[in-house]
Amino acid sequence: MKSIWQSAVLALLLLSTPAVADTTWNETVATARGQTVYFYAWGGSSEVNDYLRWASEELDERHDIELVHVKVADVAEAVSRILNEDSSASAVDLLWINGENFHQLKDAGQLLGNLPKRIPAAQNILTDIPWQSDFGVPVDGFELPWGIGQFHLIVRTSAVQDFIEDGRLQPQNLLAFARQNPGRLSYPKPPEFHGTTFLKSLLLALNEDPEVFLQPPSGSSSQTLQLLWDYLDTLHPLLWRSGQDFPNGAAFQQQMLANGQLDIAVSFNPQELTVANMQGRLPGGLERVVLGNGAITNSHYLAIPKRTRTPQAAQVVVDFLLSPEAQLCKRDVSGWGDPAVVSLPEDTQASSLLPAVAEMHIGWVERIESGWLERYQQ
Repeated sequence: MKSIWQSAVLALLLLSTPAVADTTWNETVATARGQTVYFYAWGGSSEVNDYLRWASEELDERHDIELVHVKVADVAEAVSRILNEDSSASAVDLLWINGENFHQLKDAGQLLGNLPKRIPAAQNILTDIPWQSDFGVPVDGFELPWGIGQFHLIVRTSAVQDFIEDGRLQPQNLLAFARQNPGRLSYPKPPEFHGTTFLKSLLLALNEDPEVFLQPPSGSSSQTLQLLWDYLDTLHPLLWRSGQDFPNGAAFQQQMLANGQLDIAVSFNPQELTVANMQGRLPGGLERVVLGNGAITNSHYLAIPKRTRTPQAAQVVVDFLLSPEAQLCKRDVSGWGDPAVVSLPEDTQASSLLPAVAEMHIGWVERIESGWLERYQQ
């Protein structure tokens, strides 16, 4: 997984990492040896899975910790398990999480708190990323950012270029494309998070006041949401399989793009196209564009259940995943290519990021998902 460049700067990275003087942390590291951490994380990407395999090998070698990647299609499976467990100890030791899943566990008092003070590597987290609020709800130390997501479209330039304006594909231009190219567009089925974010991006662009979505929905939310339903009522008959069926996720939709079935796919990784081209997953002649006025941007996080059986080992795993070495490896476009959340030397990450718009409050997400299911899945 390590590139030549990574190896060259690794020594500098390790030297730049502050030494841990806290004896309490030293005791945590010592207690963690020999423990197993069950990490519930999305398993729908070979690049993510390969990265976690590398991290597992590193943790075994450095700390004698066994990291077991429990692959889930949606982390809501793990959230449901935690909330419904009868025993005092949880089967889940670590979570890759954000949004409504985090809010559920936070509200239920099921997360270990004070993580910024527990985890030494937290002091390296970038100060210019908006991670202290997760979908409009304060993080309050119950999770730490692991990477940056920016929702965007990957499009076949020859098919879509006439509808793109300044790197943006506005909803009405997307509709015009669908009318001229029926069956060549789709989106993942909500509540899969890529599909939900596709809907959020449309609604943000259709509404004249995007600031309204930073607050919880009010009594007029039904009228606001009607803009989205009216748009989808027109769009769906023009979609792949006439909107009667939807891809099950971003990876499947990208494969449809690669196979020539679709002209547009979705992604949350701003470096996805670069990574996919290097790995041969996607053909040439593609470009990335934002849907609407900017890319919905958020952080994805690591959180530790309060009833984990191995709190010390879970903290050591988080500390490693936020280390400069692990973050550099995660960002490498020959692998996952996920943007870093910690300071790295000679950082050129900013050039890969897209124009951003703020994430919606979680209350809107819930209404979009429930409204979509009620309207289009009866």
